[in-house]
Amino acid sequence: MRFRTSAAVPLLAISLLSSSTSAFSQSQGNRIPEILSSLGQAKSISETAISPDSDHLAWIVSGAGIQLAPTDYPARAKHVTACSDGQKGEEAALAWSPDSSHLAFLSNCTVDHRAGVFLTDADGKSAPKLLVQLNGNAEDMHWSPDGHSLAFLYVEGATRHAGALAAMKPPAGVIGEDGIEIQRVAMVSVPEKWDGKAAGGSSSGATLRFLTPDSLHAYEFDWAPDAKKIAYIAAPPPGENNWWVAKLYTQSLDGEPKVLVDPAASGQPTSGAQLAVPRWSPDGSHIAFISGLMSDQGINGGDIYTIPSAGGEIHNLTPDWKSSPSWFQWTGNEGMLISEIKDGASHIFLYDIASQKESTEENITLPATVRADDIMLGVSVSEEGIVALERNSFDHPPEVWAGKLNKLRQMTHYNDQLKPLWGKAESVTWENEGFHVQGWLIYPADYQPGRKYPLVVYVHGGPSYANLQHWPSASYGGTPFAALGYFVLMPNPRGSYGEGEKFTQANKRDFGHGDLRDILAGVDTVTRRFPVDPERVGITGWSYGGFMTMFSVTQTTRFRAAVAGAGISNWQSYYGENSIDQWMIPFFGASVYDDPGIYAQSSAIDFIKKVKTPTLVVVGDRDGECPAPQSFEFWHALRAQHVPTQLVVYPNEGHGFVDPAHKTDVLERALAWFEKYMPPQ
Repeated sequence: MRFRTSAAVPLLAISLLSSSTSAFSQSQGNRIPEILSSLGQAKSISETAISPDSDHLAWIVSGAGIQLAPTDYPARAKHVTACSDGQKGEEAALAWSPDSSHLAFLSNCTVDHRAGVFLTDADGKSAPKLLVQLNGNAEDMHWSPDGHSLAFLYVEGATRHAGALAAMKPPAGVIGEDGIEIQRVAMVSVPEKWDGKAAGGSSSGATLRFLTPDSLHAYEFDWAPDAKKIAYIAAPPPGENNWWVAKLYTQSLDGEPKVLVDPAASGQPTSGAQLAVPRWSPDGSHIAFISGLMSDQGINGGDIYTIPSAGGEIHNLTPDWKSSPSWFQWTGNEGMLISEIKDGASHIFLYDIASQKESTEENITLPATVRADDIMLGVSVSEEGIVALERNSFDHPPEVWAGKLNKLRQMTHYNDQLKPLWGKAESVTWENEGFHVQGWLIYPADYQPGRKYPLVVYVHGGPSYANLQHWPSASYGGTPFAALGYFVLMPNPRGSYGEGEKFTQANKRDFGHGDLRDILAGVDTVTRRFPVDPERVGITGWSYGGFMTMFSVTQTTRFRAAVAGAGISNWQSYYGENSIDQWMIPFFGASVYDDPGIYAQSSAIDFIKKVKTPTLVVVGDRDGECPAPQSFEFWHALRAQHVPTQLVVYPNEGHGFVDPAHKTDVLERALAWFEKYMPPQ
C-alpha cells in the first residue's frame, strides 16, 4: 500500500455526475442499486504476512486495519495500530523481522501526519513505536537478512504515487523536466539495543540513508543473503514511463550500481522483454527473476531466469511452459515455490530445479485469485513452508488462508454471510487458428433452462494479463452484469497470460485482429453450447479492454451495445499523448515515427465509419496510460455519424480510479447502458 496525497474534486463535477446517474437509476427500477449496494459490502484484504517461524500471522482488512494473531488461533486477532483513539490514517507494508520477534509497518499516524516506520512486538501486546519519520511516499518494506536494517522504496517529498496507474500531475512548467519524482531504495538501521521506548511522535534516533542513486528510479529490490548488497530493477526517470526498459542491477550498500541484465542488449534470451521479481539464491551465487512481455509493473508474467550474481550467462528455467509464472521464492539453492497463471487459474507448487519436476504433494490449483501484497499471485511463506495468502473467487469473497499448500485452511470469516448475486461460473475452452484459448463463463442470476439470455463479453486490460476468478467490488468488472441477468464471457485470447510466453507474445504487432478473432470464436462456442441469444451480444472492457471495445465495434456489427472504459481509439495520436510511450516498442516493434502503418492498422478511428453499435465511453481526466483525448476522439466521431453515444469524464482520476463515488458511478452507468440497448428480458 502507498501513502498518497489526494487532490480535491470539484464540487460542480460531482454534482453533475450524481444528477445524471440519478436519471439512469430512476428509469431502471431497483435492481441496479441493489447490486451496487451488495458489491460494496465485502471486506477486502490488502496484505497478508506470516512470521518466519510460522507462529504469527498479520493481515490488513478494510475498515479494521492491521490484525495480528497466533497462526493456530486466528480468532484471537488483535488490532495493531500507531493511531491514537479517534485518529484515522493509512497503515501498510507489513514486514516480519528474521527472528520473528517484531513486525514493522508504515503508518501516517504521526504528529504531522507524515509517514513513519513503526515496530511492534510479535504478540502485539505493546503499543507500536516510531523508528523513523519520513517525508514522502514509501512502500514494499523488507528486513535485511541479519535483522539489523529495514529497506523500502521511497519517494522523498512525493506529491503522487510513483506509478503509471495513478493520476498524473496537471501539465505545467517544462514538461518532462520539472517536478520529476524519483523512487529510490532507502534504508534505516534498527538500533541494536533499542528498547522501543521512543513514542509520542519522536523517533528512535535512527537515520535514513538512500542506497540507490538519484539517477535511477527503482521499482523492486531484494537483499543479498549476507545483507551487504541489494539487487534491484531500475531505470532512469521518469519512473512512470521507463519501467518497460528497466535493467537489473546489483550494488553493495556503499558502492556503485552494476548492470547485471539489460533487456536492450541484443542476443540475450531476455532481449526486448520486461524484468520483475529479482530474488537472490540462499547461497548468494545466483539471482533469479521473471522476464516476459508485460503490460504493467506488478502484473507479472513470463519465464523464470537465473544469472550468476557476479554476471554471466542467463539461463531459462521454464522454457516452453504452457503457463505464466507471476511470482516465486527460493526454498533452497535448488528449489523454488512458484505461483503462476495456468489455463485461467492460480497454480502454486514447489519446484525442483535439478530434476525439473513439480512436487506432487505441495501442489495446488485454485480457480481463484490469490495474493499477499501488491504483486499479482504473490504469497507469504515461512521458513517451514507454511504459506499465507488472500484468496477470493466468483463464489467466495476475500478471506485469509494459511497452511501447507495441500492443507490450506480459512483463517478469517469477514465475508461468510455474503452470497453471489450471479449464477455459477465454469471454465470454457476453444481452439482457434492453432491456439488453445480459455475463458470464464458466468451464468445469469436466477438462471432458468429453456430461456434465451443475452451475453456480455468482458475483455481484460493488459494485453498481458488474464481474466481470473475473483469476487467483484464496486469497481469496474464483468461479474455484475451476470447479477443483472446476462451471461458473461471473460475470455483470455492470445496476448493473455496462462498459456505460456509464446501465447502472450502472439498479438505483437497485431493488436485487435488475432485477439478479436479468438474472442469471436469464443462467442461462437458459447452461443452453440449455451442458451445465448446471438442477437443480443455486447462488449466492454477497461484499458486494453477499452481499446478492444472501441476496435471491435469497427470490425463487426455483432455487438448490440458497448461500454469502453479508458480506451485507445487512435494509436498514432496516442503515441504522442500518453505518459508511457516506452511500453509500445516491445509490443509494436518500432516507434510510430518509424512504422506508422503498424499503428494505423490497429486504430479504431481509421475504421470509424463502420460503427453502428451504441457505445458509452468513460475515462479519467488525468489518465496518463490512456489519456482522455483518446476517448474524446472516439466519442466525437460516433456523434458525428449519429451513432448513439455518451462520454463521461471523471475529474482528478488516473487510469485506476480511486474515488469510491466515481467507481460506483461508472459501473452504474454501464449496467444501465446495457439494460437500455440490450435488455436481459
